[in-house]
Amino acid sequence: MIYPQNFENKIGFDRLRDMLSSLCLSEMGRDNVRHIGFQRDIKIISDQLTEVSEFVKVLNAEKDFPADNYYNLLPVIKKMRVEGMFPDLQELYEMRLSLEATRAVLNFFHSEEGEEYPALRKRSDTVKLYPFVLESINRIITAKGKVKDNASRELLNIRRSLKEKSSTVSSRMHAILKKARQDGIVEEGTELAMRGGRMVIPVRSSDKRRISGLVHDESATGKTSFIEPADIVEINNEIRELEYAEKREIVKILLAFADSLRPYLDDIQQSYYFLGEIDLIRSKALLAEKIGAIQPRLSEEPVVLWEKAVHPLLYLKLQGSGKKLVPLDISLSRDKHILLISGPNAGGKSVCLQTVGLLQYMLQCGLHVPVSESSSFGIFSSLFLDLGDEQSIENDLSTYSSHLFNMKYFLKNGDADTLFLIDEFGTGTEPLLGGAIAEAILGKLCEQASFGVITTHYSNLKHYASATEGIENGAMLFDHQKMEPRYILQIGKPGSSFAFEIARGIGLPVEVLQKASSTAGEEHISFDKHLREIARDKKYWENKRSRIRKSEKKLEDTLNTYEKELSDIMTERKKILAEAKREAEVLLSNANRKIEATIRQIKEAQAEKERTRKARAELDKLREEGGDAGNLPEYEKKQSQLKKEMAGRSFHRMQPESAKQKESIELKAGDKVRMEGQEIAGEVMDRHGKNYLVAFGNLITSVSPGRLERISENEYRTHSRGRPAAADSVASRIQEKKLRFRNSIDLRGKRADEALDIIRDYIDEAIMVEAKELSILHGKGTGALRQLIREFLGSMDVVSSFRDEHPDRGGAGITLVKLDY
Repeated sequence: MIYPQNFENKIGFDRLRDMLSSLCLSEMGRDNVRHIGFQRDIKIISDQLTEVSEFVKVLNAEKDFPADNYYNLLPVIKKMRVEGMFPDLQELYEMRLSLEATRAVLNFFHSEEGEEYPALRKRSDTVKLYPFVLESINRIITAKGKVKDNASRELLNIRRSLKEKSSTVSSRMHAILKKARQDGIVEEGTELAMRGGRMVIPVRSSDKRRISGLVHDESATGKTSFIEPADIVEINNEIRELEYAEKREIVKILLAFADSLRPYLDDIQQSYYFLGEIDLIRSKALLAEKIGAIQPRLSEEPVVLWEKAVHPLLYLKLQGSGKKLVPLDISLSRDKHILLISGPNAGGKSVCLQTVGLLQYMLQCGLHVPVSESSSFGIFSSLFLDLGDEQSIENDLSTYSSHLFNMKYFLKNGDADTLFLIDEFGTGTEPLLGGAIAEAILGKLCEQASFGVITTHYSNLKHYASATEGIENGAMLFDHQKMEPRYILQIGKPGSSFAFEIARGIGLPVEVLQKASSTAGEEHISFDKHLREIARDKKYWENKRSRIRKSEKKLEDTLNTYEKELSDIMTERKKILAEAKREAEVLLSNANRKIEATIRQIKEAQAEKERTRKARAELDKLREEGGDAGNLPEYEKKQSQLKKEMAGRSFHRMQPESAKQKESIELKAGDKVRMEGQEIAGEVMDRHGKNYLVAFGNLITSVSPGRLERISENEYRTHSRGRPAAADSVASRIQEKKLRFRNSIDLRGKRADEALDIIRDYIDEAIMVEAKELSILHGKGTGALRQLIREFLGSMDVVSSFRDEHPDRGGAGITLVKLDY
């Protein structure tokens, strides 16, 4: 139950509703926004909040969610239910676009991506789409919404006749115009015109009798007449009849379509309801992002446990001005279910009250609310509000009587599941009497266990709240030194109005303030003064306690830092020593293997035994001196001396001369070569990156330059005797590959490892047939395959660049590759 009827206007929800409507894509979504209402079922509220949370995830993930063509075809579906009614071409075109949008939304939630959004996927499970509906529409209209020529056999014949007749009219009209120019009836440069859908000749009115035909129009000055020649009139009449026949045939086609669709209209209508619901959820998610709202915890019990709550409209207003908004912390429970807020004027009391009403109403309308994630919201069955002036001449209500009328309603209809909000409680009449009546009403509201937030300036209500179970005082804090409100709600103590301080700050005369003080009485002034002193002292001790806590925390952090640094130093010391020992052992072991290998090479080269023994002795000496693995400088010195001595030995002169020259060999196509250590001779075909393509008989392979040595023609013929000519065979095979090679490849549906293997072979083949530009079709999807392929292409030396295809020809679903080799 919501009271009064203009509750939404009073708390500002109507402005949020307008914002939601502006964020919708369709009239269906806006209609759903208009029907948003207060709900009491916690299950429904929770489901709606979860759907909004999931759509917020969709927005933050920046995924390509379908958000176009949300047309409202519900009136068209209603029309098609009537026998003999059918959609017009524009409605049919919009139906196709909207059904395609619905299908795209369903595909999104039923794809792998949709697994992240179970609530939205569940909502889409009830929607049925029939492929034949879109197929039927596509048979009738083109991509631009025009009726196709082959929509029916009769329409095809009619349009062929129309085309023939129109062509005949055009050719004959041009012939008549040409003759009229020759006869001087019309001026040079005169062109044919259209009047009433018919082709006419512009003629000087003085010469109109010289051309036999019908006058369809005259110019504004009357000097030019537009004549349809008599020879053409009959043909134009036939064209007009064909146009009528074309319209009748189109109506016949649309009627047949409507008849075929009528049994499925209920399911189609449900799909449009679904599209409108998605539009609503999307607008709620966008609003949540705009005001920084979240899905809070829900409690089946009426409760208000909010932290860092903000008024969304005030948040948006201050966001642009750069002013800081102070969040609200408030709690209401069964033990303390009524909060009485007091404090100075313009201190934020009414904003607190409106924030409570607006956020609770937003939540029970299925909207996210701007609070911290630790907040908890209960569900109330009723929300009552007494805010502002409801005086009415028509109903004979004064300001105070309108407030009493609201209190009567609260007392009659309130219960333990009601949340009431009362602003400036007791005002509007004589303060003493108004305060007494307000105190009695407050006691009754407390007895019926209703939850409530009340703002007031009355001291008797503050006293009553302090002495009554279930009611708690709250104060809006005020900086009496700066004479400005702090907009902070402090629960547990009453607030002061600071009336005399504010009056003194404004500059009222001292004698006026002294007179007011004596009139108010020392007891009342002292009470307000004591409240201020308590607030001041509490602020002082809170600040002092905060400073002590910060100092202790800083000292504790410093101590922890020193202990951690000392522990890190000890750990690092052990780590360095262990690492140095390990590296020394590894270096000694590697040096041992290297020297052993050197000695073995010397032995194999039949070097002097004395030198071998000497190398072995040096190795043993090195091991003995390296017994302490941490003595790295001494080890490095011995290792350096050994390297110098070994570098002077003559074993390098035993290497063949060709080994020194391998790296400097430069080959070209046609050179004859031989593999190192092989008797097989081949012919260089081309350069392949850093390697060469070499034909060994019928086999073509890529070989690094270091493994090849050039040979003479005689040696080549000797080694190749008895084999067919490799070059001819290779040339024919390359020619055959060029004929079969295609510059595009389709990788859709391939796994990642399979796709990369295909690309590797495909580029090798492209190099062989000298192709420079390639096209790889991988589709859009999630973009994972596209990213993997591009990273692989970027690692290949022969690929000079790659980019997306033009948007009209596939866009990001196709990668164009340029090769440079």
